[in-house]
Amino acid sequence: MSLPDVAAQTEGGAAKLSQIISDTVSRTHLVRDTAAGKITEIQKITGALRMLALNALIESARAGDHGRGFSVVAAEVREIANKVELISEQLRAELATQIDDLGNATASMADAAVGSRLVDLALNAIEIIDRNLYERTCDVRWWATDSAIVDCAANPTDQSCAWASKRLGVILGAYTVYLDLWLCDLEGRVIANGRPERYSVKGLNVAREPWFAGAAALSSGDDFSVADISTCNALGNSQVATYAASVREGGESNGRPRGVLAIHFDWAPQARTIVRGARLDAEEWQHTTVVLVDAKRRIIASSNDSHSLADTFSLETGGRTSGYYVAADQSTVAFHATPGYETYKGLGWYGVIKRKP
Repeated sequence: MSLPDVAAQTEGGAAKLSQIISDTVSRTHLVRDTAAGKITEIQKITGALRMLALNALIESARAGDHGRGFSVVAAEVREIANKVELISEQLRAELATQIDDLGNATASMADAAVGSRLVDLALNAIEIIDRNLYERTCDVRWWATDSAIVDCAANPTDQSCAWASKRLGVILGAYTVYLDLWLCDLEGRVIANGRPERYSVKGLNVAREPWFAGAAALSSGDDFSVADISTCNALGNSQVATYAASVREGGESNGRPRGVLAIHFDWAPQARTIVRGARLDAEEWQHTTVVLVDAKRRIIASSNDSHSLADTFSLETGGRTSGYYVAADQSTVAFHATPGYETYKGLGWYGVIKRKP
């Protein structure tokens, strides 16, 4: 069973539990109203009994000695009516308190069920992106060992660069999630890319890019570097997630560094698909926003297109990796930190679900 399928079952169970609790809340209110109505009827009856007892006492007084026995019965009826009235009042008070307590407890359970479901949705979103990006780390390390890439990095002639570009183009034809693949020398100069007809980046110096600096410092071909989501001017101002690995002599993990391979993941459309794929019904989507935030709390993906990379989310985790809370605007905010996937530990990101009241 795939990870999304497991998440779907979890979310389905949470949604069902939430509905059951919601139904229980409604039934609790119905029981409270029914009990109050029945107690009112009892009080009406006891009121009628007291009135009958009073009339009986009046008639017995008129009957004199012949009505004394009847007056005793009338007095007993009135006493019983008074006791029933007292019991009904006590019952009303006790039932009201207990039903209110039950209602509050059930409502709290309903809120917890909703919160838990939203946390599950947040986890699902961040798990999917983690799994996706784990595959990106595998891609860059694998392709960095391609003979065309290794040969070009070791000896960047016009012929080897052209062949490397062609090889990178073939890879791009099979992997539609990438904007471009760049092969750089050790000084940070791009010497080949997979889409030269679209992105004229050959000769571009990227030595100051965080992903290049990270890759240049790697101790092994088994490692990789990654930068925060950013807008890349050289790729048409697209948002990218860039992963890089060192290209090493002979394609060996412990070989001498010869260059850096960078793969630019087309972030925005892929991330948008994930946040918009949350399992919410049409009514829920009207007041729910799904976002991904990075370690700096920047909004790096949102089901609401009005957000940009310049926007941040005020996330109150309280040091927890997952949970939910009610924000100042009374919205319910659920979150889950990146759990990582396989050897990919994640970048401190969070999946976040915000639901307005």
